[in-house]
Amino acid sequence: MKKLMAAAALTAMALFNPAMAAEAGKHYQELRAPVPTAEPGKIEVVELFWFGCPHCYDLEPTIEPWVEQLPEDVNFVRVPAMFGGAWNTHGQLYLTLEAMGKAKELTPVVFKAYHQDGNKLADVDAMADLLAEHGVDRAEFSKTFNSFAVKSKVEKIKKLGMAYGATGVPSVIVNGKYRLDVGSAGGKQELLQVTDELIAKERAAQ
Repeated sequence: MKKLMAAAALTAMALFNPAMAAEAGKHYQELRAPVPTAEPGKIEVVELFWFGCPHCYDLEPTIEPWVEQLPEDVNFVRVPAMFGGAWNTHGQLYLTLEAMGKAKELTPVVFKAYHQDGNKLADVDAMADLLAEHGVDRAEFSKTFNSFAVKSKVEKIKKLGMAYGATGVPSVIVNGKYRLDVGSAGGKQELLQVTDELIAKERAAQ
């Protein structure tokens, strides 16, 4: 118990000691223009990612428990990066899973297939084959993948990614105002700590 209390005290000192606080321009960047968020009234945290990114895959075990503990006033959103080629194809895959209500369930499946099983999911057939193994109807998947709604969302997400100004993944955007990554924050755990600080900053400004 004493160890837990000591750890909590150290964490509090790190969060509230001005000398240790995250610095704009160093640990995170302020966006030139605020980007509208999906749910006004909530503090939005976006993870910009790509299924083929090894760093995104490596971040999964760290970020998932953190997401599960987020308070109700924080809205966590995954946004696929659309930098062309396979990035766009895999981004459309994610948006299709999202439209089918299966993104949360099957995102780990797709990550594993790519990074552990060597399945590069190069086309719709390869995606459908994988998802069929997990109970997704092939015809429904293909229809949704090629639907007007998903293709429209793809174009919207491309513009959103440009507005974030990110040049790599994984990147985190807090409330459409701040952008950071593992490198700028200083590590995976530090990424979440800086994000927590920016969440607190936005909450205090409301």
